[in-house]
Amino acid sequence: MKILLSAYACEPGRGSEPGSGWNWVRQIGRLEECWVVTRLSNRPEIENELALNPLPQVHFVYYDWPRWARFWKKGTRGARTYYCLWQMGAYLLARKLHRQIQFDLVHHLTFASYCLPTFLPLLPVPFLWGPVGGGETAPPSFQWAFGLRALAFEALRTAGQRLADLNPFVRMTARRAAASLAATPQTAQKLKNLGCRDVRLSSQVLLSDEELFKLRSMPAHEGHCFRVLSVGRLLHWKGFELGIQAFARFHHLYPESEYRIVGDGPEKERWKRLAEDLGVGKSVVFGKTIPRSEVLKEIAYCDVLLHPSLHDSGGWVTAEAMAASRPVICLDLGGPALQVTEETGIKIPAITPDQAAADIAAALEQIASDWVRRARLGEAGRSRIERHFHSKRLENELALLYAQLASA
Repeated sequence: MKILLSAYACEPGRGSEPGSGWNWVRQIGRLEECWVVTRLSNRPEIENELALNPLPQVHFVYYDWPRWARFWKKGTRGARTYYCLWQMGAYLLARKLHRQIQFDLVHHLTFASYCLPTFLPLLPVPFLWGPVGGGETAPPSFQWAFGLRALAFEALRTAGQRLADLNPFVRMTARRAAASLAATPQTAQKLKNLGCRDVRLSSQVLLSDEELFKLRSMPAHEGHCFRVLSVGRLLHWKGFELGIQAFARFHHLYPESEYRIVGDGPEKERWKRLAEDLGVGKSVVFGKTIPRSEVLKEIAYCDVLLHPSLHDSGGWVTAEAMAASRPVICLDLGGPALQVTEETGIKIPAITPDQAAADIAAALEQIASDWVRRARLGEAGRSRIERHFHSKRLENELALLYAQLASA
């Protein structure tokens, strides 16, 4: 078959969605011949990787709006607006490609949020949407706890989700999809409400052979200091405020402990003050945003990964930590809750912020006090990631799905 892939985020050697997008593209290219429409800014890294590791069945087509037309986009600022504009141009490019190549199937892969439309379903071939995320919401009790700015953000986000239900382009995307892959059960329900006919659960997170080998090779952390790690943008919904509160309780019982928070964002100074107020300012270490290779070193340096995110469709760092045999503590919400089981880590019920912080502190105490259990959780986590979040799991699933859609 000839497959057209839309992969706005697609970059080798990266974590999060760009890296996962690259892993999806590479795996699909082993199954079928495919053409990948992606951003022009991804080209240098992709072509450097292809020079070392060619993908003979994959053809990359790069597209971006001219620099003068996107001067207003600065990092993540304006990203959603630019993405919608990019999708319009990508559709026109895809229509030209289809006249030349005659695709059998179109698959929209990355930056797939159920709130954001794509125009690729207008092509006269079956359309596969996903993995799609964005349908998760923070529990109301947590929205009130994090201040007015957080409350305003969550209110706007919820309003955006409700407007998406009325957006004719979003509804067109959903109803024209021959099948949709949902990253979480919450998003799956949203897709069904929009009119998707065939909705299946499929995580966005995918790790390659090389990544799994590197992570599997990390030895257990040894030392007197028990190290807790969190990685992510310092935004309220990442929940690191809960992590600091929980660590302060835990640290009083285990003074030989440290909490490292790696990332940047608008909450950094407030959370530094919170750590000082709770008496753990010297034991909560804030690091800046670092390359993925450095993040992997941080994982090697920790005993447990704490990921208290309130609405996260993916959770790549949790999968990486599990692949490195590190137990994970997360809230029982979103994508991380689908990765973590009782055998691989501890999922915390998200009822109230005080309850969650207390339960996280108790979970840290359990893992710190029982190194045998810590090792058992880590080993089970590594095994789970290799079975269910390894790129090779796509081979049978996608081959069958593509064949079903193309022949329908």
